[in-house]
Amino acid sequence: MLRLIICLCGFILVGSVNLHDSCSAADPWSLDRLLMAPKMKWLDESSPVRSLTYENEQFQGRISDVFAFYATPGSISGDYSKDKNLPAVVLIHGGGGTAFDEWAWLWAKRGYAAIAMDLSGRRPPVPKFDQATGELVVVRSRSDERTRLERGGPEHGHVEKFTNVGGDLTDDWQFHAVPAVIRAHSLIRSFKEVDAERTAVTGISWGGYMTCLVASVDHRFKAAVPVYGCGFLYDGESVQRPMIDKLEPERRREWIRMYDPSAWLPQCQVPVLFINGTNDKHYPLISYSRSYGLVKGPKQIRIEVNMRHGHAPGWEPKEIGRFVDHHLLGGDPLPELGTAQVADGLATVAVKSQLALNAAQLHYTTDTGPLVDRRWQSTVAIIKGHTISAPFPNAATIWMLSVTDSQDAMVSTDVVFTK
Repeated sequence: MLRLIICLCGFILVGSVNLHDSCSAADPWSLDRLLMAPKMKWLDESSPVRSLTYENEQFQGRISDVFAFYATPGSISGDYSKDKNLPAVVLIHGGGGTAFDEWAWLWAKRGYAAIAMDLSGRRPPVPKFDQATGELVVVRSRSDERTRLERGGPEHGHVEKFTNVGGDLTDDWQFHAVPAVIRAHSLIRSFKEVDAERTAVTGISWGGYMTCLVASVDHRFKAAVPVYGCGFLYDGESVQRPMIDKLEPERRREWIRMYDPSAWLPQCQVPVLFINGTNDKHYPLISYSRSYGLVKGPKQIRIEVNMRHGHAPGWEPKEIGRFVDHHLLGGDPLPELGTAQVADGLATVAVKSQLALNAAQLHYTTDTGPLVDRRWQSTVAIIKGHTISAPFPNAATIWMLSVTDSQDAMVSTDVVFTK
């Protein structure tokens, strides 16, 4: 029997060996077992948002468990006739987060089967529902309200994400988190109500970072939306950089080649929509733009001026649903923008859209210094035929163009750094 091993240059086949013997600094995850549905156990099979655990990698000498919420159109409405050939989505929380029942509920309302797992070895409180309406009562738990699983995997702190790199991989958070997400994908694909060929993944902050990784190695997804998260955390103004720079040189190199998404994004084949804000301090604009540039497959980007950073702001953009609906259900695509250019004093970009376009803007900053502190300005751009244009401010240090369609969905060009 042959085993599939992920490596930085693509896929290679090697002889069947033990998982941990096969993993190295260049290929920390093996795919063959991850593509099969893991053993799972229902903790609550009757709630509108159901609870379960499934098995993941070994941690501290024994198989670990991952907690997840699962919701479908049928479970939240009580009408299980709705649960046939469902598209599905995998939801990845960020730092300080957990499996969010609210997030799974929102996607189930959109007509999707949704699974949201916890990547810190814990489970959040049991969901609550309004007795009169049946609607989910939104209560976002604090970390001290989450229960540690008896067989929980590693926490998702700085030690687990950075300090533990090198030597034994089994104490590294990423070594467990990537398989946990891919196994959640394999699990939801195995459910009889799900169409296994129509699945997507989206994640927020560290979940966006994780989306970049899993979309690069699990090509079964048909769409991926990383929000905030990106690669090049070891460079530029990333708040994670100091933790990486504290590592010994060889361990720093190992972290970059194993766990930085920049090492994996060049092999991403899944259509990706990148979403971030101009002043995000966790995943700075230059790191985000460089990550976007690595993807050779279908991709779009949405950079919002002063977008807030957080879980709710990270799942609110309507463009996420539009992008996923398009690739899984054949819904209206987002507008497509070409490469922004400057010529004859005008910033221009080509645009294609199946829907009418409502507005376009030029966004720019003339500031220098830390990206998080730069002030952005926006001016009206003109839509004429298949071109968007606006007078270019010569003092701009960073700029981009954006367009909004008749369904109020916005996309942008990649950002341009002039200085």
